[in-house]
Amino acid sequence: MLRLFRAPRLLAAVACGMVAELSAVGLMALAAWLIARAAEQPALSALSLAIVGVRACALARGTFRYLERLAGHDAALRVVAELRPKVFRSRLGRPPLRDGDALARLIADVDSVQELLLRCLSPAAIALVVGASSALVCLAVAPAAGSVLVAGLLLAGVVVPLLAVPMTGRNLAAAAEDRALLAVASADLVDGARELAAFNATAGATARAGEHTARIVRRERASARAAGFLTAAGIAVQGLTAVGAAWLALLDGRQQVTAAVVGFLALAAFEPVLPLIEAARKYAEHRPALRRVAELVTVAPKPDPQANAGRLALHDVSVHYAAPALRGIDLVIEPGRTVAIVGASGAGKSTALGVLAGLVEPSTGRVERPETRAVTQDAHVFDTTIRENLRLAAPDATDEQLARASAQAGLLGWIRGLPAGFDTFVGESGQDISGGQRQRLLLARALLADPPVLLLDEPGESLETGLADELLAGVLRARSGRTTVVVTHRLACLPEFDEVLVLDRGRIVQRGPHDELVAVPGPYLDLWEAELLVGAR
Repeated sequence: MLRLFRAPRLLAAVACGMVAELSAVGLMALAAWLIARAAEQPALSALSLAIVGVRACALARGTFRYLERLAGHDAALRVVAELRPKVFRSRLGRPPLRDGDALARLIADVDSVQELLLRCLSPAAIALVVGASSALVCLAVAPAAGSVLVAGLLLAGVVVPLLAVPMTGRNLAAAAEDRALLAVASADLVDGARELAAFNATAGATARAGEHTARIVRRERASARAAGFLTAAGIAVQGLTAVGAAWLALLDGRQQVTAAVVGFLALAAFEPVLPLIEAARKYAEHRPALRRVAELVTVAPKPDPQANAGRLALHDVSVHYAAPALRGIDLVIEPGRTVAIVGASGAGKSTALGVLAGLVEPSTGRVERPETRAVTQDAHVFDTTIRENLRLAAPDATDEQLARASAQAGLLGWIRGLPAGFDTFVGESGQDISGGQRQRLLLARALLADPPVLLLDEPGESLETGLADELLAGVLRARSGRTTVVVTHRLACLPEFDEVLVLDRGRIVQRGPHDELVAVPGPYLDLWEAELLVGAR
């Protein structure tokens, strides 16, 4: 993650912050000297240089403070702009997340990197330089007072922030986890409102979200109380150090003007140091999120080196949820083959496809898989245009390539009939288009990627029977050597597949070409005859 940081921009922001804080310290010291010296009624010429210095420090403080904010936010936002797509791409080939959890990781967790830069690293660097510079000046003017200042700065800038991490960090980190859970619960309440209402579960879901909210409030209140105590301790150290430094300067025989300057210098030196208490709290709060982001961008899923291009293999694979979903599956699909997976509802078809796609982690067994593209029933359509949704698979795709993929998915005629064509917006999660159009858009996106392996989960689920069969037949004709695996409950096109797998209760109970399977009694023949009886063909 450190490689993502824009070092020159970040260093420029830190340098501007240092100049701004040093100007603030200089302004305070010069102002103290000017007031104390003016009380002695010297000639105006004796004060002119200090007056100019006060004005210069005041102007420099405001100017460099603005430049620090500008450079710091520029560096942080550039890092976030690079990191967010990296996190998005890192999710490919990994087990899927709930919508709310995915939202928290892509938005809140990545924003934590910005907080790390602006609220933790930059203040720490500025406090170190300004505190050290102030202490050196004070030691040179009044060594005894300087020693007190060094001790006070270490206490307020090191000891108190270290105490802040355990005293507030646990509650803040737990609150961050609760906010992620609240995001999941909120997404369930919004996206699943109809289903919750149908099963009379809205009250329970709302209560769970309320519990997360209540825990967040309790933890943030406890953290705020601890933070208030620590901040008060830091301010007390600041005041006592300033008084002690001025008093020791007088005891050391320094003039009253010098003692006043030392006291106000000590007071100003704490201004960049006290924010370290909040920086420590922020670090403790965002550390879990930073760890999650770092794990995503630094540990990429590695393809199996034994897997050949287009070859899929499952070795004694089982998947267990509340009950077994797959049981000891052994399967090899050679490159270029077309395989259909059929079976009754709950037989494990979608789970098997998820394992092949790398979206479901097997409980036991081993998987060999090359790069794949999977079109699942819950695949996401983004709130943008048809063109941009398709180009997620191939960012440099030409209009001709977009049209070819859309034609293979049976979508081109509809797109050309739209006033804006490929530039038509589809709405959030594709809500402005029909279910069939959404399914074909997802298929076109997968075809545009032209992967060696294409996995389809009920590609004609939202289409009329004839259109669904025509769509699947078109995909098979255009495969050009691609390995294709399809989960389907429609059997009409299965004679065109090289092999059919029949699953029942998580096991492969039959496999072979369509003609062989319909020639013998068994589950496949039962499914075939049932489809004939209901007139589905």
